[in-house]
Amino acid sequence: MTDLQAMLAIAVTAADRAADVIRTHAPAELTAKGDRDYASDVDFRVEREVRAFLANATPGVGFLGEEEGHTGTSGSLHWALDPIDGTVNFANALPLCAVSLALVDGDKPIAGVVHLPFLGNVYTAAAGQGAYRRGKPITVASPAKVHDAIVSIGDYAVGDEADSRNVPRLRLTQRLAGKALRVRMFGSAAIDLTWLAEGITGAMVMFSNKPWDTAAGVIIAKEAGAAVVDIDGTPHTMQSSATIAAAPSIVDEVLDIVQSAAASTTS
Repeated sequence: MTDLQAMLAIAVTAADRAADVIRTHAPAELTAKGDRDYASDVDFRVEREVRAFLANATPGVGFLGEEEGHTGTSGSLHWALDPIDGTVNFANALPLCAVSLALVDGDKPIAGVVHLPFLGNVYTAAAGQGAYRRGKPITVASPAKVHDAIVSIGDYAVGDEADSRNVPRLRLTQRLAGKALRVRMFGSAAIDLTWLAEGITGAMVMFSNKPWDTAAGVIIAKEAGAAVVDIDGTPHTMQSSATIAAAPSIVDEVLDIVQSAAASTTS
């Protein structure tokens, strides 16, 4: 059995260390990852420091980092880290970025921490134990319908085939503009999910699902009472193609809007 509280405490310490690096080091070098996509030298520094810390603190647990991939054991239990979720924001002095660190068992996160270095908030959760912001319980809002909710959406696509990949994203924006209270794009999946968990927003939609981006936020949102599903409505896992999370009161309405936006481009 994994002692989730002990593992979560280790994760919090790791995320605190990462946040300190982010706050005290401005990006000096950007490494291209594709068209209009890059990692900063601070991303790499944070990932290497967290990887080393966790290898020492939890030697039997594997590690998956966004920038340098998988190391450690190949068992079902591993850490998933996005060293700076929202690198473009960070590199352009926008304070909306996060350290996202989750403990994943097989296909599902079982504990997670999201630290917002420039906003002073730390969100945590462990399976079956609730979600917290700075140690205080949080829960999702209960909007009656999408009309009453702020909905955040993931970034538009860049890189290969961006134009075609943006068709459903633009459709989603158009549909939500006519239905939601407001539509927001924060540029960080971790922020999308934790602000949903805290009740600031009512839903979030991403037409993608990378484990380092979503794992920590997903367990926090679930433990705060959110419904988190794939685009077909099935329960969300690390293998899901998309990440749709919402207050239970509006998840069906949100899913209808998302599925409509993702329908055939010829419709």
